[in-house]
Amino acid sequence: MSNFEEQDYTKQLDVSLWIKLFNIIKAYRKELFLLIALMVLLAGADAVFPLMSKYAIDTFIVKGDMGGFALFAAGYMGLVVVQALVIYGFLMNSGNLECKVVHQIRKVGFKKLQELSFSYYDNTPVGWIMSRMTSDAQRIGDVIAWSFTDLIWGPAIIILVAINMFILDAKLAIAAMLVFPLLALASFHFQRIMLKNHREVRKMNSKITGAYNEGINGARTTKTLVREDKNFEEFENLSGGMRKASIKAATVSAIYLPIVISLGSIAVGLVLWQGGGRVRLNLITYGTYSVFIAYAMQIFEPIQQIARVLSEFQSAQASAERTLTLLETEPDIVDSEEIAAIYGDSVNPKPENWPAINGDITFENVSFNYKTGEKVLEDFNLHIQAGEKIALVGETGAGKSTIVNLICRFYEPSSGSILIDGVDYRKRSQIWLQSNLGYVLQSPHLFSGTVADNIRYAKLDATDEEVEAAARTVSAYDFIMELEKGFDTQVGEGGGRLSSGQKQLISFARAIIADPKIFVLDEATSSIDTETERMIQKAVDIVLKGRTSFIVAHRLSTIRSCDRILVISEGRIKESGSHRQLMRRRGEYFNLYTNQFKEEQSNRLLQAEPEKKAL
Repeated sequence: MSNFEEQDYTKQLDVSLWIKLFNIIKAYRKELFLLIALMVLLAGADAVFPLMSKYAIDTFIVKGDMGGFALFAAGYMGLVVVQALVIYGFLMNSGNLECKVVHQIRKVGFKKLQELSFSYYDNTPVGWIMSRMTSDAQRIGDVIAWSFTDLIWGPAIIILVAINMFILDAKLAIAAMLVFPLLALASFHFQRIMLKNHREVRKMNSKITGAYNEGINGARTTKTLVREDKNFEEFENLSGGMRKASIKAATVSAIYLPIVISLGSIAVGLVLWQGGGRVRLNLITYGTYSVFIAYAMQIFEPIQQIARVLSEFQSAQASAERTLTLLETEPDIVDSEEIAAIYGDSVNPKPENWPAINGDITFENVSFNYKTGEKVLEDFNLHIQAGEKIALVGETGAGKSTIVNLICRFYEPSSGSILIDGVDYRKRSQIWLQSNLGYVLQSPHLFSGTVADNIRYAKLDATDEEVEAAARTVSAYDFIMELEKGFDTQVGEGGGRLSSGQKQLISFARAIIADPKIFVLDEATSSIDTETERMIQKAVDIVLKGRTSFIVAHRLSTIRSCDRILVISEGRIKESGSHRQLMRRRGEYFNLYTNQFKEEQSNRLLQAEPEKKAL
């Protein structure tokens, strides 16, 4: 399970947080204002019905005069129709707004995830991110579209009812509203407890989502290690914690609502007691008495709704806090406003302003350490000429991948500078550099779709002829045509329908189709068979010609043709030269190469022995 611990939140209901959320969805403010208007109109209709009943009692029942009753009935039915239309409009618009709010939050979140630096993904579990963009985003949409409008209706009808009661009889109105201070005190106390509980629920939900993600991605490893029981035990502990937190939150809410109901019942009792006496003294009419009874019962529902909505806002604030934490996360690598204005960014690139890249790269006194404090490079200096093919070798953790990631600007130096064609690459945009970059990983990732879609991913406007040419260049064309539908074959999630070698060849074709000026192969041949390695090696010699390229290699046999081989140790260049030069020196590279060669020869002999016996 992940050791990631998300931020804890301690604030009470934070209005500024909701203002930030409303700014994110401000494109839909017309829909929101329409809903507010509909809810105020609905509250007005609800407040008028008891007054119409008062008129009917005092005019038609007490006086026994039915003159004008038809007109009254028509007005009453008209008000019912208006109320029905308002409710219909509310339901339609709330559902529409909910979908738009969730869509907007997820769209902004997805854009943010494209902008964030590699370091964010180094430290943040996928499950945490998924929880923000799925359940939390949906929770926020529900509250804004439905609960927020109820929060408008509740106070609106309470205000209208209070005004009407004070106009009709101030003393009786005061009696009916004596319970309000007690209700405010109870609400303040319980809301604070509910917010704390709901935050804990959302936190546990994130951990469970992360556990699901790890369990699915690691299913094969789990089975090979026979670890199902232990994983189930760990997951059961997490889900048990979620159950306890949810029960605690539900228990507090269950206590709060009956208190609200009881206080509302007390208000009705006070009206019955005080109002009955005033009717006997002829201080109010029977119609007025009925209005107060209706209002005392009616005002209970909006109070209950407000209590419910406030409870939901407490729960939703926990979701909102975590979602905004993602949306407001700033990338570690950011282009300045001046640079973005000239060259654009990943969303709005301006390729017409991009200078051409030759590929001359210089490290000037570069130091780098990760956020965890681990130092990888210190005062590192290196010059690579345009078109030079560089190999990086060394032990795991020596700093090889860090060097190429710095070149690609996936990370930036902690100090010092990296120059491309003599200019600090921070004076150019990230999209400028990375659009001229081809990168093939040790474990390539293919996206759901066809083979052609995946090759075209690096150049969306590539023609079918360009896609086929890229496949031919990396010797992938023949195996692709043997697939069920050729280039239209579905690769499955993550390329699961293809072998490791096939995925690697497709990722290689994807990397070269955009004709990058800088090329990186990061352990690209370490997880494939010897035959596929020979195919890729043949393609490498063709593709990398004239490009500045970096090969991080475990199999040293694949880098003998490189212009320069750098042996990296503890973030420093320990040896540098061609394959022949380094072999003549009989230094560390010589030892690495000869040891690996002996190991490969031993493996071949061991494989050949059973074949001889079989003959």
